Amino acid sequence: MSEEFKEKLRRYGEGTLADEDRDVVERELEKMEAYQAYLDELMGEEKPASSEDKSIKYGKSKRDRPGKEKKIIRRGKWRARISNTLTVISAFLIFMIICSIISAIFYGTGERVEKYRDVVSSAIAVSQPNTIVHLSSGTGPFFSMNLTSKIEKQVGDEQITVGDYSMKLLFGWARLYNYSWTNESRSVGYYFVYPQGKKDAANSMDDSSEWERLEKLPEGTVAEAYLSFDQLFTTDELLKKFEPKNLQPLWFAADTGPRTRQPVVNDPLGFPYMPIWHADDMKVTQESREKRGWFGGVTSRSSISPSVESYGDGELRNANFLKTLHLMQEYKSISKRVIPFIDLDDSISYIEKNGVKLYGAVVTGPVKELLKLKEETWVSRMHVGEVRLWNWQDREN
Repeated sequence: MSEEFKEKLRRYGEGTLADEDRDVVERELEKMEAYQAYLDELMGEEKPASSEDKSIKYGKSKRDRPGKEKKIIRRGKWRARISNTLTVISAFLIFMIICSIISAIFYGTGERVEKYRDVVSSAIAVSQPNTIVHLSSGTGPFFSMNLTSKIEKQVGDEQITVGDYSMKLLFGWARLYNYSWTNESRSVGYYFVYPQGKKDAANSMDDSSEWERLEKLPEGTVAEAYLSFDQLFTTDELLKKFEPKNLQPLWFAADTGPRTRQPVVNDPLGFPYMPIWHADDMKVTQESREKRGWFGGVTSRSSISPSVESYGDGELRNANFLKTLHLMQEYKSISKRVIPFIDLDDSISYIEKNGVKLYGAVVTGPVKELLKLKEETWVSRMHVGEVRLWNWQDREN
């Protein structure tokens, strides 16, 4: 800024500038914020003038009225503020659009969404006894994806809602997850008792209160029961135990080595009665894809799962269990958020070396049928879970 122009600004602030020069300065003030800031500094040092001085300096014309210069400066400031605000908003909107495009490309290719859903639902299924989720996904802002589902349990022949589950992922990394249980009985928790030797049997947990609770339930009710055994069973051996009974097995607790060999197991690892079928297990009968947006789409498939015997196919069930653990191991960063207290590497290594051996199970059925298990010598402990009114269709014995 030249000294000549500074002098004009000073005289403009004093109101002594000629009309032709005043027009030039005012046009420059509307364009150049730096000049406005400098003039603002000069005006801030200005002392109030007397009425006589104002009359001499400004004259009587409308354009020379006092305060006009400040109005022009104030208008210029507001224009600059609005311009800066619009620039920030535009930059943010552009950033959001870029984020959405990148997210759609990342999650819409390679069937990542289906794989992430499979990993999370599998981790829940093997670590939370008799817990079922049907995850739905939605792409969120800033490269994230949200997985949500109702949490269900089977009690009798009915699946009941017991809570909500959610997880947020960032480019395939699990960040936040939440179990929100809605039923009061969940606060009591569940547990299994690992088979103890005869010398330690007296020190095992007393379950007499659980049997008393079961006996007090009305006959027209069904319940969920957590059973612990006096020994380890193979999958086929245990299925045969349940075959003649009017009960439905739901989940099996598997021996994974030293971490399960404690009096009370609160963090079991196991598998549901119905195998966890994955995409490559299914036989696709029909497939269609609907394009959504620039890069996304929805694929619809009709497929059938392999058949499995109701009280057999132990080898198939065991292989499916190990396959599920290997899938979780492949996506360990996600699995560890769901099952932080389970070492997948050690568990897989132990099961592959020693085979699948079961020490507990979750079953459901009429209360009167569950009470009959008290007479079974192979059932060492029982813990009552959810209870509901009758909703049962008898199994064939």
